[in-house]
Amino acid sequence: MLKRARVRQRRRPMSEINVVPYIDVMLVLLVIFMVTAPLITQGVKVALPQERAGGIPSPTTDAVIITVDQFGDFYIDIGEDKNAPASEQILFERIRVVLQYQPGTPILVRADNRVEYGRVVRAMVIAQAAGAPDVGLVTVPPERSERR
Repeated sequence: MLKRARVRQRRRPMSEINVVPYIDVMLVLLVIFMVTAPLITQGVKVALPQERAGGIPSPTTDAVIITVDQFGDFYIDIGEDKNAPASEQILFERIRVVLQYQPGTPILVRADNRVEYGRVVRAMVIAQAAGAPDVGLVTVPPERSERR
């Protein structure tokens, strides 16, 4: 009698990846980012004048924005403490440094429509004294109901 040799069946390696845990993690991260994103964007609240104006030809992603709130305080979106009022000297120095290293950087003034005109002009004069050849004003387009 011949003994039959036992043939062992080998298991094939599994070539599938279980992606369900990765999808769960991705959805949790998505929810976290959706909840925290509005909390991260902070700034000075101003009511911009509503006027029709031409667009700025160059992209404003690298623009320096000076904000003048309803009380006449200046804010600048570069440097430390972007949400803290800046003195005229700090405003001048920060703009001068930016224009020294990036001469073509656009300077924009974003002023509340309730602030006195002199404060807006003062922000523009400080920017020009720091070396800005042109200073732009930021407005928002008027709402449809006001155009009729």
